[in-house]
Amino acid sequence: KPRSIYTNEDRKKVQLNAIPKPVIICALNSNEFNRVSSCATTKEMWDRLEVTYEGTNQVKHAKINMLVREYEMFLMKENENISSMFVRFTNVINSQQSLNKCYTNKEAKDLITLPFEELLGSLMTHEMTIKNREDDDEQDKKKNKVIAFKSSTVDSSEEESDDEMAFITRRF
Repeated sequence: KPRSIYTNEDRKKVQLNAIPKPVIICALNSNEFNRVSSCATTKEMWDRLEVTYEGTNQVKHAKINMLVREYEMFLMKENENISSMFVRFTNVINSQQSLNKCYTNKEAKDLITLPFEELLGSLMTHEMTIKNREDDDEQDKKKNKVIAFKSSTVDSSEEESDDEMAFITRRF
């Protein structure tokens, strides 16, 4: 449409479109700019960039399904501490939120309403309790060493063996 026949509404749309377009263009490198340079409106530019980096709806659904599976099968790895496990867990949750995935399961509501700081604190407390128990068990094993005596009997003289037993008992 030539500018000479623009209505007031058309001029307003052009002005609104002109505000974010330079911001988007400044944020792009040359390859990305080439992808969107032919777009007439900011909305077209945004949609093309969205498909490029986030994928189509089909790709989004596949990503959501993978993240849901990762969330449901989430386990603490062997030799992993609570802090690094929590970072992995937070990454899964943030990825789901960026794709607008939310849980409606009533059982999950308790975890959703529980602040991350409280969850982290509870898990760290649990980890310390387990480590303390393991340390206590190791110390108990060291303290409770069993002393076994080996005895042998000689038929020749019972009296000598009685004297030896009395002597050992006195020493003990």
